[in-house]
Amino acid sequence: MENKQNVWKNALNWGLIVGVVLIIYSVLMYFLDVNLEEWVKWIAFIILLAGIVYSTIQYRDNVLGGSITYTQALGFGVVISLYAAVISAVYSYLEMTIIDPDLIGKMIAIEEEKMLSQGIPDNQIEQSMEIIKMIMKPGILTLIYIPVLTFIGFVFSLITSIFLKKEGVSETFDDVE
Repeated sequence: MENKQNVWKNALNWGLIVGVVLIIYSVLMYFLDVNLEEWVKWIAFIILLAGIVYSTIQYRDNVLGGSITYTQALGFGVVISLYAAVISAVYSYLEMTIIDPDLIGKMIAIEEEKMLSQGIPDNQIEQSMEIIKMIMKPGILTLIYIPVLTFIGFVFSLITSIFLKKEGVSETFDDVE
């Protein structure tokens, strides 16, 4: 049985790496002034997915000796996602409060423009904007960000663990006897 501390330590190391890669990506998108574009978040999800897959393969092959169960792969991917989410959330908070304090105002304006382009009546837009302005605060967005990114990592891990699991050779032959 693997050491539980080993799991958390390895997941922390990989979560830090994935989180830092997400931050570098966010900084790059910020400097390119495309950080509020819709496609940017989809690339971030691909980075998270790639990080989960790569780190789980590395964990399986280099720490667990080439075999990992579905449950181990799923858990490892979720913990990586949690650590990456916390690190990314800290950066997002700093971005919204220090780096670009006008970022939330820009996000609110984009949401309002989307509603206007959809032909939503003005009174409904006003009501929606009041709610959006209550939610769009750095602390609230940061607290929402962590469980949302962790959940997305959970969904990715549910799927990728199917393909990444690799039972040990001895376990496979034990069933035959």
